[in-house]
Amino acid sequence: MTNVIINGANGKMGQAAVNAISNDNALTLVAELDKDDSLDQALSTYSADVVVDLTHPSCVYDNVKTILNASCHAVVGTTGLTDEQLHECGEIASQQNKSLLVCPNFAIAAILMMRFAEQAAKFMDRCEIIEYHHDKKADSPSGTAIKTADLISQAQPSINTPPLDETEIIKGSRGGNKHTIPIHSLRLPGIVANQDIIFGSQGQTLTIKHDTISRDAFMPGLLMAIKATHLHKGLVYGLENLLD
Repeated sequence: MTNVIINGANGKMGQAAVNAISNDNALTLVAELDKDDSLDQALSTYSADVVVDLTHPSCVYDNVKTILNASCHAVVGTTGLTDEQLHECGEIASQQNKSLLVCPNFAIAAILMMRFAEQAAKFMDRCEIIEYHHDKKADSPSGTAIKTADLISQAQPSINTPPLDETEIIKGSRGGNKHTIPIHSLRLPGIVANQDIIFGSQGQTLTIKHDTISRDAFMPGLLMAIKATHLHKGLVYGLENLLD
């Protein structure tokens, strides 16, 4: 049995994770923490193999270091870690002989969406991303959109070149750029997490779309990540690395 702590258990994603882990015969949920609970104290009190962080961008960096320095594996669904922080935390994980699985999206179909976009980028001239999330999401753009832009740029570094000859009448109306790819972030009630990747080339467009109907979509991937922690050491960025 793998002992698991959920940090951020009272949020909507955390509540879904509590239910999924509690109903998995291979996992034991030993603690449910929220913002008023001490992660340090819980790590001293409970014997945990894996800590799942579903908290907030403002505290995820400190949380991850605390988890790894307590010699636990970390599965992180919270966005907001910078490249420098990811590198530093990955080094700590390697030194502790533990895994740090950072997953911008746990939905299997969302991972497929990113893979399809990576393939399409090799054959298309231009691309933009529109990501939609609920109005309580703390940061923008989403980690999924950033990861998607990374994969597209790696597959086709020349996408969206040359730059368009255009003027922004209202600053920011063309979105924010990751590499050369505009990302447009929508925040509205009634939405969980959706993304459109729109490619264009001469005489045609291609849209790759993923819609999350409920947070249940994230649970198979989350359980997969927890169970894969013992197979890895150091930083693993993206659930797609567990699907091969």
